[in-house]
Amino acid sequence: MKHWMKKKFSTRFYIFLALAWIVASLFYYQACRPASENNQTVVFDIRPGMTLKQVATELSRRGLIHSPTTFQTIAYIQAKQKQVMVGEFSLSPSMSPHEILLRITSGKTVLHPVTIPEGYRITEIAALLHSKDMMDREVFIRQTKDKSLIRALGIPADSLEGYLFPETYHFSKFTSEKKIIQKMVDTFRQQVLKPELIANAKKTSLSWHEIITMASLIEKETGLDSERKIISSVFHNRLRKNMPLQTDPTVIYAMKNFDGNIRKRDLRIDSPYNTYLHKGLPPGPIANPGLKSIVAAISPIESDHLYFVSRQDGSHQFSSTLIEHDRAVQKYQSRKVRFKK
Repeated sequence: MKHWMKKKFSTRFYIFLALAWIVASLFYYQACRPASENNQTVVFDIRPGMTLKQVATELSRRGLIHSPTTFQTIAYIQAKQKQVMVGEFSLSPSMSPHEILLRITSGKTVLHPVTIPEGYRITEIAALLHSKDMMDREVFIRQTKDKSLIRALGIPADSLEGYLFPETYHFSKFTSEKKIIQKMVDTFRQQVLKPELIANAKKTSLSWHEIITMASLIEKETGLDSERKIISSVFHNRLRKNMPLQTDPTVIYAMKNFDGNIRKRDLRIDSPYNTYLHKGLPPGPIANPGLKSIVAAISPIESDHLYFVSRQDGSHQFSSTLIEHDRAVQKYQSRKVRFKK
């Protein structure tokens, strides 16, 4: 009897082992077998809030895996069930479930390039990113004025205008507005707060916030590298003489709706940014300047220029006296007087 029971137990045990081996083999086969040999890549979205089950179901629906259950089991075995990341991922049916799991938990999302031009205002940056379906425009603008975020980033201002560094960035589709802002401010620190620039900035009478403010004026006044330090010298000279800067871009910044023309009544807009009414620099930057304009604000050339007027070809005529300036205005831009006393 004992011999028979022992033999029966052994038979059941071996049957169990065989079944376990079959199940394990099937699981291994499902885990390693691609959905097909098609190696054409597709962009797979994992949206905020999606669960592992929803991701697995969608992968199966898109023909990227065979079994959602097997995929979820692999994730739990590898303790990656909570590591699935939000974003766009480049996947193909020729990838095994294991490879797909590794891809969507590695953070290797599809990145989209976006170039922020020098001199863009926050509202223009927001519109550009929104047009590329990268974020919500209103949320982005609101975040740039969030005092707690600004303090956390260590910026001495009430707005991040001027501190979102113009550069080519690569963001994933679901990068949050806050992370985009943090990346731009971090890039500002990396590019601007270098030992040499810090040392030169200390030689000026301006604070860093004032330097960035002046740099934004320079950025909006010229696109010519050869003129940046000359325009900077005009601003520095006028500040030293306690003369109003009278620069049009500050008036434009103060205007709610700008149609491309500045009229006499616009020069009387009651705003601290109106440098026709108020002496000194405006309260803060009017745009986000590039590195060359920041360097120019710190290190202007030596000159006695107090005025400049557009030559209508992208360049400017610089003058040291009002008489010279009036002649330049008459010659180049008789309909628009700049820096008039």
